Amino acid sequence: MDYIRLSDANIITQKYMDSILIESRYIDSVKADISIEFCGDDFDTPVMTPAFSHLGHYKDRKLNGLEEYSIAAKECNALNFCGMMENDEFKKIMDTGAKTVRIVKPYADNGKVKDQMQYAESVGAFGIGMDIDHIFGANGYDVVVGEDMAGQTMEMLASYVKMTKLPFVVKGVLSVSDAVKCAKLGAAAVIVSHHHGRVPYAIPPMMILPKIREALKGSGVKIIVDCGIASGADVFKALALGADAAAVGRSMMPWLEKEGTEGVKKFINEVNSELRFIMSSTGSAKVGEIDGSVLHFTG
Repeated sequence: MDYIRLSDANIITQKYMDSILIESRYIDSVKADISIEFCGDDFDTPVMTPAFSHLGHYKDRKLNGLEEYSIAAKECNALNFCGMMENDEFKKIMDTGAKTVRIVKPYADNGKVKDQMQYAESVGAFGIGMDIDHIFGANGYDVVVGEDMAGQTMEMLASYVKMTKLPFVVKGVLSVSDAVKCAKLGAAAVIVSHHHGRVPYAIPPMMILPKIREALKGSGVKIIVDCGIASGADVFKALALGADAAAVGRSMMPWLEKEGTEGVKKFINEVNSELRFIMSSTGSAKVGEIDGSVLHFTG
C-alpha cells in the first residue's frame, strides 16, 4: 500500500528520536549487563529482529534473507520474529534453530489464521501473534500480496490466546486504548509500532511509549518497540522510556543484503556494544535498572 505522504510518520519519528538527549553518570558505575529475561527465557540482548516477510535470496546465496537473519538471531541469542508466509516457509525458519515468534496477518479467512498459529506451535515456535496494523488499507480492508485482510475484535484475539500455550504478541499497538485491550485479552507482549508509517502523521512509537508503559504497569505484559531503531543509543532510549526490548528493522537490511548472516551478526553486535557503553556511562548496571531520568527532551 502506498500513500503519497507515507514518509511523513518516519520523518516525524526520526526527528523525535533525535530530540532525546542522554546525560552521563560515571561515578560508581560498572560495566553493564545487557542480557534480559523475556517471556520465560533468557536472551543475551534486548535487541530483537523484525517480523519481516517475503525476503528473497540476496546475491544468489543458498538461503533467503529470512533464514539468514534467523540464523544470526540464533547465534546472537536474540529473540527472532518473522511475518507473512506459508507454513512450509515457516518450517524453514524453525529449522534454523532460532527462538522465533510468528506474526500472522489478520486474514479474512479466519481458518487460515488459526491454522498458521497452530502450525507454528506444532513445530516449536517460541510465540505467536498478530499484525493488527495491516487490517485496513486505502480502499477499506487491506489486501496483502493478494490476500484479503479483515477486522479483529477483542473476542477474536482472545480466542487465539486461549487456543495456544505460547506467549501471544500483538504487533502494531500505537495507543493506550489498544494496549489496555491487549492486556485484558491475555496477550503476553505488545509491539509498539506504526509499521514504517502506514498511517500519515502517526505518532512516534517513542512518544506514546511512556503512556503505554504506565497503562500496563502491573499487568505483566512485555513491551517491544520498533520503527526507527538503528543504534544502541536508540535502543537505550526505548528502554529508558519503558520498553522491555527493541526491534531493529530497515536499519538491518543493508547488512543483510551485503553479507547475509555474518552481516546481521556484525550489526547486532555493534548495536549491543553501543548499548552496553551507554548503559555503563549512565549508571545502568542492568537493563531493568535503566533510569529514565537520564533522558532530556529538546523538542
